[in-house]
Amino acid sequence: MENQNVYAKPVTLKNILKFAVPTIAMTVFMSFYTMVDGLFVSNLIGTDALSAINLTAPVIQLVTAISTMLASGGSAVIMKKMGEQKTHEAREDFTFLILVNVAVGIVMCAAGYLAMDHIFAGMALSAGVEGYCVDYLSRYLVFTVPILLMNNFTLYLIASEKASLSLACSVTGGILNMVLDYVFIAGFGMGIGGAAVATGLGYSVTAVVGLFVFSRKKSLLHFKKPVYRWKILVKAAANGCSEMAAALVTGIITMMFNWTMLRFVGEDGVAAVTIIMYVLMFASSLYTGYSYGVAPMISFYYGEQNREKLKKLAAVSLKVIAVIAVLTVAASFLLTKPLVSIFVRPDNPVYDLAVTGNRLCTIALFFIGFNIFASGMFTALSNGIVSAVLAFSRSFVFMAAAMLVLPLFLGVNGIWLATPAAELMALSLSVFMFLKYRKRYGY
Repeated sequence: MENQNVYAKPVTLKNILKFAVPTIAMTVFMSFYTMVDGLFVSNLIGTDALSAINLTAPVIQLVTAISTMLASGGSAVIMKKMGEQKTHEAREDFTFLILVNVAVGIVMCAAGYLAMDHIFAGMALSAGVEGYCVDYLSRYLVFTVPILLMNNFTLYLIASEKASLSLACSVTGGILNMVLDYVFIAGFGMGIGGAAVATGLGYSVTAVVGLFVFSRKKSLLHFKKPVYRWKILVKAAANGCSEMAAALVTGIITMMFNWTMLRFVGEDGVAAVTIIMYVLMFASSLYTGYSYGVAPMISFYYGEQNREKLKKLAAVSLKVIAVIAVLTVAASFLLTKPLVSIFVRPDNPVYDLAVTGNRLCTIALFFIGFNIFASGMFTALSNGIVSAVLAFSRSFVFMAAAMLVLPLFLGVNGIWLATPAAELMALSLSVFMFLKYRKRYGY
């Protein structure tokens, strides 16, 4: 079997990183060109347009939540079958799940356009910011199906030993996005709508390449005549519900951030939140990339019932994440002012808000990596319930509690400290679950 050469290797730091580094690079680059998207919008259009991108983020999270659920949950289910030597079934299920994603994309796109006039009502936005929101979202929704396929093919390329190709797609799409951002905004005068089109075309690169790659029988995973095993769909959905919950509550928490900032500071506060989210997303992408990279290994070893390799993989992973945590915290503290100044000038009121906010939010980077890995590990072990509890508690329960309480006592600083407080509470739960299920899975 083609994947035996990779999965049969000893679990060493070198082999793990060789497997995971392309995925880390891919996620880091994807977050980087998302930042560049904001950079072009902020500098070529203005901070009101930057605020609009953040205000549309909850809707975009809703659009992609179901796809994220099926991609992560489906990948774990399919790779477990591969480990059990059920290759033919795995390929049939893979094709079926991709078709489900296409159908979901069409429905979500239509629903988005039908709800467009009501989405931003009641936010008390200025006419300019609301106009930016509508322009951006209406263009973005055109690419719903390619974006959902991109989310799926990114994980399935990794599972098929094509992480380097997935990275190449991300780099190509990111460069295309950056170039088109400038061309559409500065050259063609398309405004914020041009930024949305550039993003959609950049994401479409992985979708197009994935369709080509998975149409070839040489690929470890490839399209076959699907068998509509609805139990597999339910299992994939249940297994990936933590990722869906994370995507959904990220949108909800983003709305809470925006509403709280609008109340305390106004639209400048929303722009500052956007900048800090870019910085946190960039740092967190290291953890997300690592977790995505090792997830197929966890699923395969679990299907193989190889507890020795699972234990070694978990131990090495925790050490890797600890090192990344220290490095990202130090870098974020040291580079706060240069990072913020890329998006906004020091004489802009948004600048001081973002500098203070980034320094306080950076504390969260000590904890985020362990929480991301814990949730991803239980998904890879096909324990969607525990993964969902971790993700939902971290992203919603703890964040909502912190957001409601801390600003009452600390004002704007309480908004910034909500993220570190929530991540610290989530870490306690992650440690508890990790220890509770240790004997069951043998890691």
